[in-house]
Amino acid sequence: MNNRKMIVITGSVAFVIVLVLAGSIKYFLTPRPPVKVGVVLPLTGDFAAYGKMGLNGARMAVNEINENGGLLGGRKIELFIEDNQTDPGVSITKARKLIQEDDVVALLGPVSSDEREAVLKVCTAFKTPLLYGISYEGGSYNHYLFCYSPVPDHMIKPLVPYMNQNFGNSFYILGYDYLWPHKMSEAIKQTVGNTGGTVVGTEFTPFGVKDYSEIIKRIEQSGAKNLMLIMPGPDGYNFIKQFNREGLKNKVQIAAIAADEAYLEALPPQELEGIITPVHFISSVDKPETLAFVKKHQQMYGEDSIITYSTESHYGLMMMLAEAIKKTGSLDKEKIISSLEGLELTIGNGKVQMRDDHHMNLNMLIAGFHNGQLVMAEDIGNIVPEDQRKRAEY
Repeated sequence: MNNRKMIVITGSVAFVIVLVLAGSIKYFLTPRPPVKVGVVLPLTGDFAAYGKMGLNGARMAVNEINENGGLLGGRKIELFIEDNQTDPGVSITKARKLIQEDDVVALLGPVSSDEREAVLKVCTAFKTPLLYGISYEGGSYNHYLFCYSPVPDHMIKPLVPYMNQNFGNSFYILGYDYLWPHKMSEAIKQTVGNTGGTVVGTEFTPFGVKDYSEIIKRIEQSGAKNLMLIMPGPDGYNFIKQFNREGLKNKVQIAAIAADEAYLEALPPQELEGIITPVHFISSVDKPETLAFVKKHQQMYGEDSIITYSTESHYGLMMMLAEAIKKTGSLDKEKIISSLEGLELTIGNGKVQMRDDHHMNLNMLIAGFHNGQLVMAEDIGNIVPEDQRKRAEY
């Protein structure tokens, strides 16, 4: 009898062990659900170059994170990618789809300030963090917005004295007719005035202008030594060609705000020669962290791949998001937001920090196009901008 009981008990224990083992095997063999991150960037339209380069950086970070074990016990990050076509209206539709249907934990993008403000309304309504990686006019503080972005304190404040010293103290401003160039123009005028310079002309143009000859005449007649060009994308390329053709290349110094290595694909070296830009990352800098970043990018995209500041900032945002998720141990959006504040990481140009105002302390450079490359003209170093909550328009 005892033997029979022992056999029954032993069999029962063995059966339980088999069930436990089967459950454990099923647990480990069943794919863990991904950590979903939405991407709403322009892959077509006027700002497609910034969107494509940003997406490359995000994919690079995701590949690195997933290869190193993923998040939350082995969950892989998966990007859900939408093309907003450089259109604020499309951006809203895509953002709602990513949050409501795809159930993403955060959104990455977009590019223009108009698009950003449109998407931010959606993110605020659905309490979802928006990770923004493009230089902009500053002062857009929101609980759900995180900006890996140079603002005027990063760009304009060091650039204007540099131009005063090297080229002269008279400035002409030309930009697109929308929010970002208007706000940047205000920052330029204030900084020029504070440094004893003069703004001799300001103009804004719609997208798609074909003939800039009259504007170029006014720039020449103004006697300006410097042109602050706030016109990235195809229209800016077209303007630079016409500007050079009219013979102003050696008379007026161009500072192209938000210019990057993508310009090297759009224009021949002789058209770009001498143009300068303030930027937080260029791929030609001889620093250990830059060399390591470029090597990782080339391993993924090829030796001749273009790397821009948009690549670096979107990579940085994804790495920061991953660190925040690791820190919280969950996908709770409010906990992720709290964990993003104060994060420090070493990215492509040294150590950077996401502050409590959801903006960055960044290492800035003044770079110039020379012999078919974008190279460092001056290393400005780490810049701590004004708390953007003070400038926010509620």
